[in-house]
Amino acid sequence: MAKKKKADIVRQLFHYSNNFIREQWQNVNQEGYDFAHDDQLKETEVASLREQGMPTFTINRILPVVEMLNYYATANNPRWQAIGVEGSDSDVAAVFSDIADYIWGRSDGDTLYSNAVNDSITKSLGYMMVEIDKDADNGMGEVKISQPEPFDIYVDQKSRDIMFRDASYIMIRKVLPKSHLVKLFPDQKRKIDKANSDEQTNFSYTRRPMGTGDQRTFLYDDDSMDDIGITAEGEQEPLIEFFEVYEKLKIAYMNVFYRIPPSPEELQAIKQQVQVRMKEMSAEMEVELMEQQQQMEQAVAEGKMIPERYELEMQKAQQMMQQQLQVAEQEYMSELQAAQSRIENKVISEKEYKVLLKDKTFAVNVVDAVKFHGTRIKQCCLAGDQLLYERILPENVSEYPIVPFHYKWTGTPYPISAVSPLIGKQKEINKSHQIMVHNASLGSSLRWMYEEGSIDAEMWEKYSSAPGALLPVRPGTERPTPVMPAPLSNAFFSIVQEGKGDMEYLAGIYSSMQGDTQQQHETFRGMLALDEYGTRRVKQWMKNSIEPALKQLGTVVMQYSQAIYSANKRFRIVQPSAIQEDRELEINIPIFNDMGEAIGKSMDYSAAKFDVRVVSGSTLPINRWAYLSELKELLQLGVVDDLAVLAETDIKKKDLIAKRKSLYSQLQGQLGQLQEAIKDKDGTIETLERQLVQAGIKGKVMQAEMEITKQKEQVKGDTQDSYRQTEAEQKLLQNVMGNEAEMKKKEMAMEIEKARNQLQDNKNNS
Repeated sequence: MAKKKKADIVRQLFHYSNNFIREQWQNVNQEGYDFAHDDQLKETEVASLREQGMPTFTINRILPVVEMLNYYATANNPRWQAIGVEGSDSDVAAVFSDIADYIWGRSDGDTLYSNAVNDSITKSLGYMMVEIDKDADNGMGEVKISQPEPFDIYVDQKSRDIMFRDASYIMIRKVLPKSHLVKLFPDQKRKIDKANSDEQTNFSYTRRPMGTGDQRTFLYDDDSMDDIGITAEGEQEPLIEFFEVYEKLKIAYMNVFYRIPPSPEELQAIKQQVQVRMKEMSAEMEVELMEQQQQMEQAVAEGKMIPERYELEMQKAQQMMQQQLQVAEQEYMSELQAAQSRIENKVISEKEYKVLLKDKTFAVNVVDAVKFHGTRIKQCCLAGDQLLYERILPENVSEYPIVPFHYKWTGTPYPISAVSPLIGKQKEINKSHQIMVHNASLGSSLRWMYEEGSIDAEMWEKYSSAPGALLPVRPGTERPTPVMPAPLSNAFFSIVQEGKGDMEYLAGIYSSMQGDTQQQHETFRGMLALDEYGTRRVKQWMKNSIEPALKQLGTVVMQYSQAIYSANKRFRIVQPSAIQEDRELEINIPIFNDMGEAIGKSMDYSAAKFDVRVVSGSTLPINRWAYLSELKELLQLGVVDDLAVLAETDIKKKDLIAKRKSLYSQLQGQLGQLQEAIKDKDGTIETLERQLVQAGIKGKVMQAEMEITKQKEQVKGDTQDSYRQTEAEQKLLQNVMGNEAEMKKKEMAMEIEKARNQLQDNKNNS
């Protein structure tokens, strides 16, 4: 029942999006697409022109404009850069450009991008889509880019963001044969077989309304199916609506900060450290207890404390010591555990957090938890009234995988194309050319007015325009007179020329930009100035529409690649330059400990955090002559080398030339090193020669210095001998004086002791 309800909701969303405004927008832009691709006349218009004898050709002035706009937007591949949010993410962020190039090349991004830009020019809106090819790389999965049809996509009409980021949903609706849908979803064959569509399954990629006689057949219907959707029995297979809906959800998350306790090994080391500390404390407290015991024993001996009190106090002191040791052990243990613990944070869903809180070990280590709501993308796929599957995309993905490329954004999901303003001028040019050609045809092939029965009409019609023909006229009748066409007004020629100029002005693509040599500037600098100023409108479109879309595409590619490329993976990066060689890139490299256990990752791409930006102007064409001229100037200044200039030229076999240049540079470097070595040796020889000359002078100087030093030492020795003799005499004198003083002290002490004894004898006698 829930699946049936979901199918009904999706269908309601489709009807809500497929309103009158969208149908009108699609018809207008389909007309622009038809005009750009040379479908400019309805069948009724063709029939009317033929009935009047008018030509039915058209002069397509829109297609060159479309092609030039497409060229300016897609001349080069887009380039993305990633900036690490944290310093540790910078190295990983640097590889994003390579991974984006890998995904781009694998998806044939050049073609898809060109098609998307072409859709934006002709249909006002193009799309690129990021998907997961889960079967690629032996089931490991790959990120790929696709290009959906703009008219198959339905967007929340209340969206006001240029990238549709504020849309509550984006929907893809297709009409497919069931067999094709089974090939896309082989696991859902049972559901697809019983699926039913109660909607109109005929659809058209043309501007003409359904059911009109002049509608071109681009339909899945009985007449145009051919072999599409035909069963083995030759019967037409029923068509089915396929819906792929993306919705943005707000899911409650918890940013949890929690403590990670020490490992068993760390805990064992902590216990050993505590035991050592406790032994030291116990020894210190034993000394204090012994001192306290001695004091109390002395008190008992002096009668100040009774023995019973002594025993009681000793018991209390021992108990207190044990309690203090236990408390100290617990505190020290807790202190060391806290020091060894780490505080980490992890983002988990609120549901997961509530489940984990039931674990007491986890709950006790939670330091803080902050609740917030994160954006997630929900994908839902239906075949008719059957729900095939419903899932939430990986956590890394928070943006819609469908990226729009607008031409002229209107603040709504219904932009304006580059072709729509040109359609009126195109019709004007077509009509003017048709009239001018028709008038010229009438002037070269005369019409005749004749009296009935005066001539043989068939003979005149056959031979009237033949040179030298003799045309009979019946006697007595009026001779046929030619009917000359009215002179064509010069206004038609003006309309064509002005219409051409108006189209160039409206589109911002001028003749000089298309290679019209008549409009080119005579000087090289003038050409550069014309190229710079003439492309400003194109560059403005690139800046306001294309580059924001490319930035959003890069962001989605980043999110999907981080979700898929979480395991160790090697990428082969193909460089665009012929001078640069292909190389390999490795991410998520496991790090092992001594036990062979994985303890982390190097170049952890999936966990890195970085912002993506597109290199401005990376897709614009480069003026080769101006660029090469600038490189030559930089080469003369020494800013770049000749290999950098060579890489930007169109010289054949420039890779071989670069290798020869590199080898020649190496040989030159080696030759320079040898020359420097020779110079060093020559300098060494000259230095040795100078040293030999100087050696004689230094020898004489050293001899004189040795003589002077000898005399100095002799004088110093005599001085030291005199000093030692004087010092010895002083010490002898001090010893003699000291001995005499000591004898005097002893004599005085004996006299004092003799006096004290005499006083004591007198006291005793008294």
